[in-house]
Amino acid sequence: MPVNPVNPSPTAPTKAKTVAGSLALLRRLEWKVNHAVHNLLGGEYRSVFRGRGMEFDQVVKYNFGDDIRDIDWNVTAKLGDAYRKKFIEERELTVIIVIEDTLSLQFGSGVRTKRDALFEIASLLMLLASNNRDRVGVLHTYPGGYKLTQPVRGHGLILRAAADLISRPAPDFVEGAPVPTPWRIASQVAPPHSMLVWLGDFPPRPPPDGWMLIRQRYQPIAFRVEDPWERDFPVNRAVTTYDPVNRRLVVLDPHSSAHRKAHADWIDEREAGFVKLFPEKQSRMVVSPDDSMIEALVKFFYAHMRARTRR
Repeated sequence: MPVNPVNPSPTAPTKAKTVAGSLALLRRLEWKVNHAVHNLLGGEYRSVFRGRGMEFDQVVKYNFGDDIRDIDWNVTAKLGDAYRKKFIEERELTVIIVIEDTLSLQFGSGVRTKRDALFEIASLLMLLASNNRDRVGVLHTYPGGYKLTQPVRGHGLILRAAADLISRPAPDFVEGAPVPTPWRIASQVAPPHSMLVWLGDFPPRPPPDGWMLIRQRYQPIAFRVEDPWERDFPVNRAVTTYDPVNRRLVVLDPHSSAHRKAHADWIDEREAGFVKLFPEKQSRMVVSPDDSMIEALVKFFYAHMRARTRR
């Protein structure tokens, strides 16, 4: 398990207490997941997490009600009766969660920070995948390092991996190192057609090296967290705030045309970069820290299902 720590590891008793608290939180999230799966989701979830998991089995006679898109016209022409291809859905999928734990995630103008929201999404996705009997791995990157949790299967192991993830402390503000996501390792940790879920705030930047390989190998989707203050200037007066990324104080003045233009340009640049990484609309979603994360996931899965149906 590759680990490249920045912050000192907590003592064993403290770590155990933190994981225990995380497990209690996950138990509460489980109720939301079970309610969503049994009452709101179902085929919608599988439409995302079973997108390419179909394996050819054999040719069988076509019966009324079968999908006409599966008809094997060559066999039908030879035998004179309608035959269709029968597929077996692969019983196991691997889901890789990539979460970029940047310093900017620690901002929040409301009750919760962007980090709180993304880590809850990561936990919910892991529980959903566990409910569907999938394998789940986590690549957690943070300033100066990363930790890879190899894909595991089984509710207990996935619950433990999720508890370990959300119990990890937020990066220290004094640590100014960049967040290096090892995409080469990510491209080798799971079999082809696995689902890769990238979680972060996606600042303006070019696609990372190796991204085209990731897109060809996996089924990538993304969740970006966006604080309301990032969409609009927060108040009608100038405010001074701390920029943890550049490690300096900045002044935001809504009455300054230069500030407003710079803010608008930054929004456009970030959106353009996000769309370039994930061109298909149904493969990306933006959430706010104050949103209900389970409702956001349900909305995402429904949108993905509708997009597949229209194809």
